[in-house]
Amino acid sequence: MSEPFIAEIRIFAGNFAPRSWAFCNGQLLPISQNTALFSLIGTTYGGDGRSTTALPNLQGRAPMHPGRGPGLTARRLGERGGTQSVTLTEAQIPNHNHSVTADANPGGFGGGGADTPDPVNHYLASTSASGQFYANGNSNVVAMSEVTTAGGSQAHNNVQPVIAINYIIALQGLYPSRG
Repeated sequence: MSEPFIAEIRIFAGNFAPRSWAFCNGQLLPISQNTALFSLIGTTYGGDGRSTTALPNLQGRAPMHPGRGPGLTARRLGERGGTQSVTLTEAQIPNHNHSVTADANPGGFGGGGADTPDPVNHYLASTSASGQFYANGNSNVVAMSEVTTAGGSQAHNNVQPVIAINYIIALQGLYPSRG
């Protein structure tokens, strides 16, 4: 393997950071022991800039190229974005209906099938094999309740399909020249 540039990030499948490398986990490093690294990354990823600098934290994050382009949102180096979970409000959900169909002609057990969206004076339809609720003319039929709001405003996972793998950053190596 060629000698890395200082601050170069690589994907590493091992469970340890090799010598002269560190995990990209946001840890603080002393500037006095990492002057070359600090001259390249400064406080882009954290640290106070006097005694500490921070490594990028790629735990639970996907890397993204900084900059701007046609139709794209401008991103600064080190800028964070996104979220791992989202709670949708009713205003964010498209208008939709939850319909229940009913049997207009219930001729005995299970009736003739659900053939109308109007439940007034009709029955829930089912076949004996389905295990669904049903009603027939001999049962105690009661009015159906209206469908109410459900969900409880709980957050849902918003993470794309992933595989956990380590990102490492070179603490020593070649100092990159501009050009």
